[in-house]
Amino acid sequence: MHLHRMPGLVRRLFPECIWEMPATDPPTLYLTFDDGPIPEQTPFVLTQLARYDARATFFCVGENLARHPDVARQVLAAGHRLGNHTHRHLSGWRTPRPEYLADVAHCQQLLDALQSTATPEVRPLLRPPYGRITRPLAQALDSSHQLIMWDLLTCDYDPDYAPEACLRASIRLTRPGSIIVFHDSQKAARNLRYVLPRYLDYCAEAGYQFAAL
Repeated sequence: MHLHRMPGLVRRLFPECIWEMPATDPPTLYLTFDDGPIPEQTPFVLTQLARYDARATFFCVGENLARHPDVARQVLAAGHRLGNHTHRHLSGWRTPRPEYLADVAHCQQLLDALQSTATPEVRPLLRPPYGRITRPLAQALDSSHQLIMWDLLTCDYDPDYAPEACLRASIRLTRPGSIIVFHDSQKAARNLRYVLPRYLDYCAEAGYQFAAL
């Protein structure tokens, strides 16, 4: 059983978080990619997005930014946005608040160094790894970051999830304004490489456009 969409009760518990965007005309989807950047998968994602002139948001792990800044620059050069996914992919349920906040700040320093055109008045984006965050932590982060969750989690990271089933569920649950999570990681590679091209094909044919957050 895969939990692709959080229950409404969970969403209401975290009013600081954005779960989906308002519906627009034409209908718009907000693709996001977590856990990169890595040279094995991120360039594949960029190639697929370019086929539709699609813009997306990449929530980066700081350790990967430090290892592969050139890949992050490729993401920016293609017109996409980078977001914070903590430096060490920490769980907000298990990590002491000072340690978690310091880890977010470490990742943000790397992001700021890459994004010389960042404007101070725009809050940087942060997605808590695993979606795990506490109320006090969300409140502490709200002043410095825009917290981004999701409307649709593809669950592409599950090695036991058949690619065909992953694609069917992702298509079925897509709706205007959805924030959709894929992973540009080695763990998700099999499903990512099967699902993403077919998902983009389907959504483009259905009249959706793709924008960054």
